[in-house]
Amino acid sequence: MRTEDLTGLPEGVPEALCDEGIAELYPPQAAAVEAGVTDGDSVVASVPTASGKTLIAELAMLSAVQRGGKALYIVPLRALASEKKAEFERWEEFGVTVGVSTGNYESDGEWLATRDIIVATSEKVDSLIRNNAPWIDDLTCVVADEVHLVDDRNRGPTLEVTLAKLRRINAGLQTVALSATVGNADTVAEWLDAELVQSDWRPIDLKMGVHFRNAVNFGDGSQREVQTDRSEKAESALVADALDETDDEGNRGSSLVFVNSRRNAESSAKRLASVTESRLTGDERADLAELAEEIRQVSDADTSDDLADVVAKGSAFHHAGLASEHRSLVEQAFRDRLIKVVSATPTLAAGVNTPSRRVIVRDWRRYDGDAGGMKPLDTLEVHQMCGRAGRPGLDPYGEAILLANDSETMDELFERYVWADPEPVRSKLAAEPALRTHLLATVASGFATTRDALLEFLDQTLYATQTEKSGRLEEVTDSVLDYLHANDFLDRDDGTLKATNIGHTVSRLYLDPMSAAEIIDGLEDGPRGTSKSASASRSRPAAAGSTASADGDEETAGFQTASELAGDATEDDSETDDADTADTGDEFTELGLYHLVCRTPDMYQLYLKSGDKTTYTELNYEHEDELLGRAPTEWQEAEFEDWLSALKTAKLLDDWASEVDEDRICERYGVGPGDIRGKVETAEWLLRAGEQLAQELDLPVVPVRRARKRIEYGVREELLDLAGVRNVGRKRARRLFEAGIESRVDLRDADKSVVLAALRGREKTAERILENVGRQDPSMETVEADSETAAEAAEADAGRDGQASLGDFG
Repeated sequence: MRTEDLTGLPEGVPEALCDEGIAELYPPQAAAVEAGVTDGDSVVASVPTASGKTLIAELAMLSAVQRGGKALYIVPLRALASEKKAEFERWEEFGVTVGVSTGNYESDGEWLATRDIIVATSEKVDSLIRNNAPWIDDLTCVVADEVHLVDDRNRGPTLEVTLAKLRRINAGLQTVALSATVGNADTVAEWLDAELVQSDWRPIDLKMGVHFRNAVNFGDGSQREVQTDRSEKAESALVADALDETDDEGNRGSSLVFVNSRRNAESSAKRLASVTESRLTGDERADLAELAEEIRQVSDADTSDDLADVVAKGSAFHHAGLASEHRSLVEQAFRDRLIKVVSATPTLAAGVNTPSRRVIVRDWRRYDGDAGGMKPLDTLEVHQMCGRAGRPGLDPYGEAILLANDSETMDELFERYVWADPEPVRSKLAAEPALRTHLLATVASGFATTRDALLEFLDQTLYATQTEKSGRLEEVTDSVLDYLHANDFLDRDDGTLKATNIGHTVSRLYLDPMSAAEIIDGLEDGPRGTSKSASASRSRPAAAGSTASADGDEETAGFQTASELAGDATEDDSETDDADTADTGDEFTELGLYHLVCRTPDMYQLYLKSGDKTTYTELNYEHEDELLGRAPTEWQEAEFEDWLSALKTAKLLDDWASEVDEDRICERYGVGPGDIRGKVETAEWLLRAGEQLAQELDLPVVPVRRARKRIEYGVREELLDLAGVRNVGRKRARRLFEAGIESRVDLRDADKSVVLAALRGREKTAERILENVGRQDPSMETVEADSETAAEAAEADAGRDGQASLGDFG
């Protein structure tokens, strides 16, 4: 089908597609058009990576806009949202406006009402529905990218419930689901009342095989010789082989190497740098040197230097411990063919546009805590990695290669991955943690006001479509409703369900109700350490007695209610709690509040490593009077280890808020810059939610706000005023403070030469900061930095022990 024959699109779009080189649709795209994707019909496209799924989505959305509607594009990752927005913005010249929304779960995104196409993560869409975004009612088309991720235990339920709600809000909503090739795409299509378009066609031939000894044996029976000597690892030989083969335009083949851990990604990139360095041109070396310097400026941690060192040689690593700026720079340079090889953990396979000529799956097992050891990756996940091989228009072919050390392993890899079909996707909605938040939101947003209405709504989910367990959903629903009622998030009156005021707040804040209960309990109980009771707080036992079944669901044996747990404390304790916490809240400390939010399910805690238990047990008793809520005893081994893991995470946050050097934090806790920023952002969100919960329940607000601001700015209390000025941040705030400028007022009135010296002579930066603080004449023309201040600042920077050397966020 030729693109010039397409109808129902904004005027000029078919011609623009032709100008982009898309004169004819790929077979899967043509099949989607024949299935009605440009006529407003729902379609599930289950096709391989690089087979044109995005254009299917664009045709659906553009035709919806042409009919006077509004389209929503749901992505699994924030980074992917920005990438898609930039891609869709090329249609703005045809009168199609594009917006993106990924953060601030408390916003209704009212401004998005003026956009024709909106890009958002599933979590953001869910929050928009909870906050009654008025434009949601105007949607006529929704696209779910990577819809097979409904199988994901963490994010899948949100995508599933969000799609169900959107389809209920908007009768006749066109739903376009884009999926990798999965084993039960027909079930997904049945759930969404959509036409199935299924294909294994790819624009670039992809050959999968296994390297063993000195050759790659492909699934089609062909073979490629790749020699390795005793001192050379197979991955190095394969990367070198790809680089040594050029296409008709002289371009060398790039490689993606997938490994199972961050440490392995970094060591692999370092080893492969010796392969790429000798194959760089002079211009590439110069460009890579500039890129390496840019990477060093992102963060002061060793990770920045380690990444920059290998990037300068044409190699890179990619994992979740990197700062987002690191990852973006690596991804773009790899797409530009400047970086020749990237060693990555599987996160890079999750939708980000990073194709290469060759994919090497070095590690096909990874550690699984539930399994108690190394576990083979799912076939679908490996196929997603392999699908990165072959860039349309750039590579003549794509190769995906697994590595084997013996013939038995080679046979297993062929059976498990090369010749195998991907697994069917299964809904994870019936797990109690998933239903906890979504049932509260469903009631709070008015979707259902009775138990029967709730079950009727849940009957529209994928779980209901594919489950064979009669009564399972009803059982978990009843358990969750009991929990929500016991914790005062829901009222039950003659069979009617109604969210309480605090329940509405919890839903609007996008909190897991268990997180909210944990925070409320901690603020109500006050800083009592372990003196209160040996029991956990009311929120923790919601899933007590639960066991995971084989398909990922939980079998719930029951839970203790808030009142039952309160009975574990003495009456005198309960009476003194209110008296102690109702007034000033002066007894609350930042560490206690950080520990509180780190105990919630919404915070991913740090692991306790060898020796950590002793260290943090001592820290626990040293600070027990600061910690909030009821602590478990050492005899409650699992609960006590969770408590200590939260304390370790809280100590990281406390170090950050005390201006400890980023490199020292990374070394002390075994994390990367990206981990620090992720923890900080999550803690800030949870503390902001804690502020609102405290205000609504007449609990201490001021200490929570202070703790939140210290986390937000990463400074000690004396710098809060300065750090809040735009463009100042933690490092500059400390330098200004040490120059005698201790507040906004001081900064507004300070001698410009002192300000310039404290800011290391950066005139533009000084002008922006003075303008932001309200200085009438911020110009630095003719101003010279005060030499005495500059010398003191340099001396302080050189001698400061672990403070103020972390790069500012944003």
